[in-house]
Amino acid sequence: MRERRAAQERRRAREFEAFVAGAAGRLLHAATLLTAEPGDRPAPAAERLLTVALARTYAVWDRLRGEDPYDRARQEMAAHYAHSAWRHRLPRALLPGAGPPAGGLLERLTPQERLVLVLRLCEGVAEEQTAAQLGLPAERVHALCLRAVGQMRSKPPAGRTGLTGAAAP
Repeated sequence: MRERRAAQERRRAREFEAFVAGAAGRLLHAATLLTAEPGDRPAPAAERLLTVALARTYAVWDRLRGEDPYDRARQEMAAHYAHSAWRHRLPRALLPGAGPPAGGLLERLTPQERLVLVLRLCEGVAEEQTAAQLGLPAERVHALCLRAVGQMRSKPPAGRTGLTGAAAP
């Protein structure tokens, strides 16, 4: 009995390690976009977000038969971000006393806009699925996505460039 249980645990660990090896890079990229940390430097908040998502996915690994583990990990990451993003109501660039921008690609967006934009455009999740996952009407998700895209296309605030956060000449 113990041998069979130990063999199951080893198989479970191997399967999960293979999943992490294949999916962690893409999930870390999505987490980095969500946290608006620059992609060219270490991103501790994104790494914490990814670690929580992977831990929660591993906890239910045996019950995922037939379900895509990447989708589950992405859902866990989005849910954890949505529940913890209340601490960051304003975009970092707009916080009072904030120094120069950190340089994250989506730092000008609110956390909710970031989440919708990453799920919809980077991860390719359908509007209805995004709405169901976030507990919002599909029309609200559509409006958030349009507003976020419009904000990204608009001219950045004075003294900043769009992607690097460096001062304008």
